Amino acid sequence: MNFTDNDIAQIQNHDLTLEQVYEQIEIIKRGMAFTHLIEAASIGNGILRLDTNEQDHYIKVFEDKRNSLSLIKFVPASGAATRMFKFLFKFLNDYDITKDTINGYINKNKGSGLAVFFAGLEKLPFFEEVVHKIHENVPNFNTLSHDEKRVEFIKTMINQDRLNFSVLPKGLLPFHRYKYHIATAFEEHLYEASLYASSNNIANVHFTISPNHSKEFNKEFKYIEEDVEEHTRTSFNISFSNQKKSTDTIALTLDNKLYRDSSGELLFRAAGHGSLLENLNALDYDLIFIKNIDNVIVSKHHKELAKYKKILAGVLIEAQKEVFQFLHQLDKESVNEEICSLISEFLINRFNHIISNEFQSYSLEKKAEYLRNKLNRPIRVGGIVKNEKEPGGGPFWVKDKKGNVSLQVVEFAQMDFSNEAQKNIVRNATHFNPTDFVCGIKNYKGELFDLKEFIDTNANFITQKSIFDQDIKALERPGLWNGSMAHWNSIFIEVPLMTFNPVKTVNDLLKAPHQFL
Repeated sequence: MNFTDNDIAQIQNHDLTLEQVYEQIEIIKRGMAFTHLIEAASIGNGILRLDTNEQDHYIKVFEDKRNSLSLIKFVPASGAATRMFKFLFKFLNDYDITKDTINGYINKNKGSGLAVFFAGLEKLPFFEEVVHKIHENVPNFNTLSHDEKRVEFIKTMINQDRLNFSVLPKGLLPFHRYKYHIATAFEEHLYEASLYASSNNIANVHFTISPNHSKEFNKEFKYIEEDVEEHTRTSFNISFSNQKKSTDTIALTLDNKLYRDSSGELLFRAAGHGSLLENLNALDYDLIFIKNIDNVIVSKHHKELAKYKKILAGVLIEAQKEVFQFLHQLDKESVNEEICSLISEFLINRFNHIISNEFQSYSLEKKAEYLRNKLNRPIRVGGIVKNEKEPGGGPFWVKDKKGNVSLQVVEFAQMDFSNEAQKNIVRNATHFNPTDFVCGIKNYKGELFDLKEFIDTNANFITQKSIFDQDIKALERPGLWNGSMAHWNSIFIEVPLMTFNPVKTVNDLLKAPHQFL
């Protein structure tokens, strides 16, 4: 493929090189490689279930250390709320009030989501705001029919000339209604952070956001800062970053040609949440809590939620202490078989490593090198939830192209559902990944790892998208918690479902974990 001078300028504007773009094109052409699943992880086979005494122990480990550690909460928050209202946009587009009733439309179109939405209208956190706005825009609202009122309610929520909620970032959308105020997801993350991501009464919270929303996020923080700090007795250091342009990827047509828009410009797209590894890599903290912007809960459950975050952090602190001790031993002492045996058992029992069949035949020097390589990696401890038909990938034992078996988080998009044996493995999985991690990104010398060194570069996603009615191929980088962390040392702990309360559609706001009153 040949690039024009204008193309090259476009590529450079994205902080990319020609070589990088050619590499992206080759990856897209090769197509996506599905992950080879061996079996689903389960309790005692890759997932730990802690009893009450163990939970209390790990909470104490964390509490004893928290004020001597630098902590931060990392929240991917660039997503807009558009998808939350997708079924409502479809309704407005399809429904003709002159030809049918809303109940008739629901019955004909099997619109169970729409029925739930209308049944729960008054429980929505922004119900009163929408009603107030309706009366501003529709002076004769009270004289309208029941169906006309419901249509106006939806229009007021999502139309561009009214509240236009669908273009807001999820973090700034009203999520929870309390007795005296409405809280956004952004605000809830601050309250949570004060309970488990703070040390010495200071909480650092980092949000990855779209550049277009910086002003709105800063405005929201200034609006709520005083109240949140007073209620939590915590000072907040809030920081923001944007997905780097250099992580964008080029788009191709379905026949593997460069996609160009009507003016002849190339198309570069944001390459999925795996691109946020660059943002994570720029942080310098001892412990990093990762949690998605839409996974929050009303305040009456915050302390119970924080308990499990502290448990995950305690597990990481203890595991990290053991790793560092072993690495210092390898530095200071002459290597012997006993040390190598202890370390290999630790790797198997703690991080579910599969030790090479050739390990026993290695020289002591080579054993030490092998073990050092396995030990000296970033560590993550993930909360894993019992599978109760919630969406999301999960922990699986997988085999790579070289025949190496490891325990990984695998997304649905990486699974080959056309293969019956692979489908059965997924169908029988007992747990899934709610994206709830605590990470240690420093080595035993206190130095930051370069997280880009631990990516599975074969775990890219190739997706098909539609741009102005034309289908294209899009490349997404290895996901932040699967391919991008594939070569981290990982521990998976079962946590209760109450820790996972994502808001994927507006109807999720009607569920109990999002209802305070």
